[in-house]
Amino acid sequence: MENGNRELEINSSGPIIRIQDVTKTYSADKSTLHALKNVSLDINKGDIYGIIGMSGAGKSTLVRCLNFLETPTSGTVTVGGKDLSKLSEKELRKTRMNIAMIFQHFNLLMQRNVIDNICFPLTIAGMGKKEARKRAEELLQIVGLEDKAKVYPSQLSGGQKQRVAIARALANNPEILLCDEATSALDPQTTKSILALLKDINAKYGITIIIITHEMSVVQEICSHVAILDNGSLAESGRVIDIFSSPKTKEARKLVLDDGEKIAIMKSRHCIRIVFTENSSFEPVIGNMILEYKSPVNILYADTRNINGTARGEMILQLPEKEETAQKMIEYLKERKLAVEEVEGYVD
Repeated sequence: MENGNRELEINSSGPIIRIQDVTKTYSADKSTLHALKNVSLDINKGDIYGIIGMSGAGKSTLVRCLNFLETPTSGTVTVGGKDLSKLSEKELRKTRMNIAMIFQHFNLLMQRNVIDNICFPLTIAGMGKKEARKRAEELLQIVGLEDKAKVYPSQLSGGQKQRVAIARALANNPEILLCDEATSALDPQTTKSILALLKDINAKYGITIIIITHEMSVVQEICSHVAILDNGSLAESGRVIDIFSSPKTKEARKLVLDDGEKIAIMKSRHCIRIVFTENSSFEPVIGNMILEYKSPVNILYADTRNINGTARGEMILQLPEKEETAQKMIEYLKERKLAVEEVEGYVD
């Protein structure tokens, strides 16, 4: 699949999307709702960028501001160097051709079969019927549904419907793909297959993908970068591996440490969270530390996660009550290049 639509002439060294101080407010019944509050983000070409937060955090509002389906109350959204607020309606429609979108509930045309669903945006764009059909057949191969061309959406599984929606979104060779809770209606195994497909599309065609989700597991599985929204504000942003290893804000910590059991034990004194990389997992660090300081530690939690294709282990340890011994153990772990952070006070 070639990326034939060149409306966005992107400088590869700069962001493909720049969001600057974006605020969105809604007024109703003499009250004002602040859906977004001074959000600023840079998203580079080729990123798989996650935007995460709980319900009501402002995620869907932000994604709709990215293509100006919602106009920000203040601030600017620049796509491919173009300030969307300064475009005419005709120019905006043209730019939107390069910003495709897929949704939680697929939004397929139920009265049309699979290939006609994919052809629909192509015919609207003025492509001839024969050429549109050929393009749709290519897209069905990309998403692994070449044998479903004549099938109707009601005959498909949820995962197959989302694959059709992805094929349709790719029809006009977009530079950017917005995914608004695209896996929320799917079971875990189907979610993994859809995320693998999106990752493959990103790698093969260089399409920038923005994932809107409330699930940290989705971000960890596929995203290179993440922005965490809380109550309309940007709480934290950066590389996924950095935020997983050392979340700086309470909102980030709650998402990284999203297990209720972990949250409960963090009120103990001298609890630390350590993160192992592949390189650090071969040495029996904890055992050696116990032998070194002749003092036991309590392992409260241990797990391994897949962070964008790389295994990362984590543990939560309760260190000895003696302050001097606890601090020496923390230094010991840091000297061995482990990410170490104290976890007291993560939750109210």
